[in-house]
Amino acid sequence: MLHFAPYSTGSILALVLCFALVCIFEFVNGFHDTANAVATVIYTRSLKPRTAVIWSGLMNFMGVVLGGISVAYGLVELLPADVLSPPNGDPAVPMLIALFGTALAWNLFTWWFGIPNSSSHCVIGALIGIAIGDALLHTRAIGNSVDWSQIWKILRALAISPLLGLIGAGGLYFIIRHLVHDPELYQPPQGDKPTRGWVRGLLILTCTGVSFSHGSNDGQKSIGLIMLTIIGILPATFALAPDSTPQISHIAQYATDAAPLITQYDHDGLREEAIASVNRLTQTTPDALVPSQLRADLYEVVAGLKAVSLNAEASAHDRATAKTLSNQLRPVVEYAPWWVRLLSALCLGIGTMIGYKRIVHTLGEKIGNTHLTPAQGASAELVGAGLIATAGYTGLPVSTTHIITAGIAGTMLGSGSGINRGMLVRIALAWIFTLPVTITIAASLFYVLSW
Repeated sequence: MLHFAPYSTGSILALVLCFALVCIFEFVNGFHDTANAVATVIYTRSLKPRTAVIWSGLMNFMGVVLGGISVAYGLVELLPADVLSPPNGDPAVPMLIALFGTALAWNLFTWWFGIPNSSSHCVIGALIGIAIGDALLHTRAIGNSVDWSQIWKILRALAISPLLGLIGAGGLYFIIRHLVHDPELYQPPQGDKPTRGWVRGLLILTCTGVSFSHGSNDGQKSIGLIMLTIIGILPATFALAPDSTPQISHIAQYATDAAPLITQYDHDGLREEAIASVNRLTQTTPDALVPSQLRADLYEVVAGLKAVSLNAEASAHDRATAKTLSNQLRPVVEYAPWWVRLLSALCLGIGTMIGYKRIVHTLGEKIGNTHLTPAQGASAELVGAGLIATAGYTGLPVSTTHIITAGIAGTMLGSGSGINRGMLVRIALAWIFTLPVTITIAASLFYVLSW
């Protein structure tokens, strides 16, 4: 039976600090990103602001609770294994402060100026920065610390999804314009007069879809961040999934099967840590290892198997075997207790109800040369909800902000009204600078704090 070590007062204080930071980040994520979901119903007077944000907050809550954790760990795995699961927990506090401090600062900076910006970009940039800082700290090649294959996979999703939103929303608006001839759909709001019944219902439906899908995708990011916090600070207590005993009993066999694969395709000696972990797992019974060390070894082996599955020189059979072994090991270390899901959902839902006005004003009046119409808002949100929900259940983090903003721009182009180049330049500059700024700040913070 595995035994979990007690934790110190210092660990509890660090945990409280980092918990506060991750909750604040998700709260800010709620009022920063979820404004995209409520912009159309508020701007078109379909719902009163308070009703809209409460409803959107509830749908975000449901999305988090009912969503999975594939996006959560897709982000977490951007970190190198030694930072992701330190056996003694030492690098955890610098890593968490660098991560949350960087993402929070950039999120608040862009929100203050009313610029729709992606919380996903902030988190990804900070995670990459920490991985680079860890490489510099240990004087090793950046390529050995940063999982570039996972980074490019995520960045491709972040880059392609706004294009799909732009084209999809513009195309849908064009179709609606030629099939539905109700003039109210194509007129901006007049004073405080609400939209007509069926148009109002359509916009409430699209708001619901975007809010739920936002929760199922962005909410998973905070689940991953909360898990990083509790595992990094208290690795002995939360290192392993509580129901993983059946898998743990077979770990030695899985490691034995993984050893020849990792060794055979380790031509450059890049997986020395994985080989060392394999040796520990095959030569020592799992019960003899403390949970934190077992977790660290499992992540090293998973990283080694992932390198095999992506190696073009490996045969199809070996790549498939590596992927199967990796999937058998992951449930032991990749899990989320129910209370973590609930905490993430509450922070995101409450944040949705505050601070939405700046972004709503930008989306409603500053993306195009004309004000947003119900048909444009519905088109952007219908396409956005589909893209975000699909990404959430395939494990790819995407940006609600990018997709909805691009979708509105697509409908402006589709209507022939054109776009506000000045505002789009500001948004584009924020998007362009988010990654380099957050990478630089997070890498510097982690490097300095680790010393």
